Amino acid sequence: MSVGLVIRLIVLALLVAFLVSPQTFVFVFRPLVRAGQPVIYNQGSLIDLTLNHLAIVGTAMVLATALAVGLAILVTRPFGAEFLALSRSLANIGQTFPPVAVLALAVPVLGFGTAPTLVALFLYGLLPIFENTLTGLTNLPPTVTEAARGMGMTGRQRLMRVELPLALPVILAGIRLSTVIALATATIGSTVAARTLGEVIIAGLLSRNTAFVAQGGIIVGILAVLIYDGLSAIERMLMRRTGQAGRQA
Repeated sequence: MSVGLVIRLIVLALLVAFLVSPQTFVFVFRPLVRAGQPVIYNQGSLIDLTLNHLAIVGTAMVLATALAVGLAILVTRPFGAEFLALSRSLANIGQTFPPVAVLALAVPVLGFGTAPTLVALFLYGLLPIFENTLTGLTNLPPTVTEAARGMGMTGRQRLMRVELPLALPVILAGIRLSTVIALATATIGSTVAARTLGEVIIAGLLSRNTAFVAQGGIIVGILAVLIYDGLSAIERMLMRRTGQAGRQA
């Protein structure tokens, strides 16, 4: 077991311990508060907020992945090539409007709560996944695709058995980027009453309690690093399995 993996497991264990029993870590955050202020966030359950935060991000990423990958597959087929510009414009919508602007536009239609945050994260996550999927599907080794055709595979068979498996590491890299961005961006959802870790940060800012801000920021930061590393490990494993690691090296 590598040193890096051991460190990550220790960090994960400490994060879980903090979420389950935050009062155990009072000594860590006490120097950050003024006299009379609570040391640990006391306006809700940290573990509930964390799980809800992850659920919102996970749902948005599943929806963004489904649409972005579907669009990339469509425009890389002969019958869908003419829709490339339109698909790219659609994927760019989330990057054109800042998440805060999307929230402001979505609230009058969807109301306060989780829904506007899901829309903002969904739109913001489309572009990296779409572009990576497009890159993965259009940069396949010609010899492999020609061999698949020579074996008599149909277009659907080539897509499912050859193209997507080979493109999967590149697709996963886009999902990894979108997920990490969404983890941080989801905190602004609390400004429209979504239950995310942004509640902790906002409460700290409003009460000038630095410990609350630190707690929310640290949880989000650790989650982002661990998820990034986890998806990177899966990506490397897929590259080894498809024989792409040696080629890139």
